[in-house]
Amino acid sequence: MAGHLARAGQRVAVWNRTRSRGEAWVAEHGGRAARSPADAARGARFVFCCTGDDQALRALALGPDGAFEGLAAGALFVDHTTASPGLARELARAGAARGIAVLDAPVSGGEEGARRGALTVMAGGDAADFARAEPLLSAYAKSATLMGPHGAGQLTKLVNQICIAGVVEGLAEGLHFARRAGLDVGRVIDVVSQGAAGSWQMTNRARSMAEGRFDFGFAVDWMRKDLGFALAEARGNGARLPLVALVDQLYAELQALGRGRLDTSSLITLLD
Repeated sequence: MAGHLARAGQRVAVWNRTRSRGEAWVAEHGGRAARSPADAARGARFVFCCTGDDQALRALALGPDGAFEGLAAGALFVDHTTASPGLARELARAGAARGIAVLDAPVSGGEEGARRGALTVMAGGDAADFARAEPLLSAYAKSATLMGPHGAGQLTKLVNQICIAGVVEGLAEGLHFARRAGLDVGRVIDVVSQGAAGSWQMTNRARSMAEGRFDFGFAVDWMRKDLGFALAEARGNGARLPLVALVDQLYAELQALGRGRLDTSSLITLLD
């Protein structure tokens, strides 16, 4: 994502918890490797952040050497992490106290979508701030939509994860059934992907699932984190998520087996 911004002509400073990664990025794209989030943010009009979870995001933004320490009033902090809606609102309040605008803007499309500049961005925040960010988001997103006030982007991403969880479990059970029924699984995928069962998951994961390849993609650990956010929100708003609760427990079983870093499509291994 930072590479797309650099190729679009932006002057970019980068920071990564693994310093060598930031240095390798600068060697390829130019720009500057920063010493800390505050150093990266210092003098910037826009800061784009993407990290793993609430704890990492809070430290990166609000910690002693966090990005908010380096940002001047009037700057815009765009967070692409899939984090809790509550933290999105907390960051917005902390930013407002310093004169910093904040957007929660989680993305969908995975690593491949980031490489191709074809991510989908779902944002929460003020319309004027979103309009400021939109030209830059277009460097790496095929679609960017303001979903509502602060937290609405994260809530929309949870809808995305809820839908994916059900599709992956259904795909796992379908392929498992095809194998047990003695069908040619490759031909089954060819046929059913052309009909109503077709989906991104089937197009991009069915064959690797059938081949038992899971050392790539979106990790079980991250999906479990996201489903935890969804279940927590559901307890507060009264939504009923029985399928999410089931899939969350299946992912917990994978974690217990030491498979937390495998792709989410590894659900099928519990059936086979």
